[in-house]
Amino acid sequence: MKGSSRPREGSGSAQVSGPTATLAAYIQERGLKQSRQRERIAQSFFAMGGHVTVEQLVARVRRDDPRVSVATVYRTMKLLAECGLAVARQFGDGQTRYEASAGRDHHDHLICTACGEIIEFANERIESLQEVVARRHGFEVESHRLELYGRCARCRPPGRARPEARP
Repeated sequence: MKGSSRPREGSGSAQVSGPTATLAAYIQERGLKQSRQRERIAQSFFAMGGHVTVEQLVARVRRDDPRVSVATVYRTMKLLAECGLAVARQFGDGQTRYEASAGRDHHDHLICTACGEIIEFANERIESLQEVVARRHGFEVESHRLELYGRCARCRPPGRARPEARP
């Protein structure tokens, strides 16, 4: 989800379109300070993809700018979550991970309790079944997330039969 650079009208500086532009507009609407560090953090986050911890993002951003503080990364990720561009996730290991939400289809997660691997998946039958269950109980679902915890194929103890693959 990398944005392209376009000159801002009436300005000599470049503005990045896409998610970074959305963040810039959100910051401006709230009268907050625009900064190159925030822009660099957001660009790095979107370039990384996946489920990113603040520590991973700090390491990535500091390759380009060693002066970026951990606090600035935390504040930027909070802003990305507030404006709907990122989702904060907890997968049971005490660390918050962020994933980009802009332009992404709904998906669920398989989380390995041994190595921490996170596998995204989507299954229309599961989605349909959730709707059926909600309707049966007179419930209108506004949002949901499904997280399945267990052991991935690499971490499963030897000798355990591998489950048959099903759609």
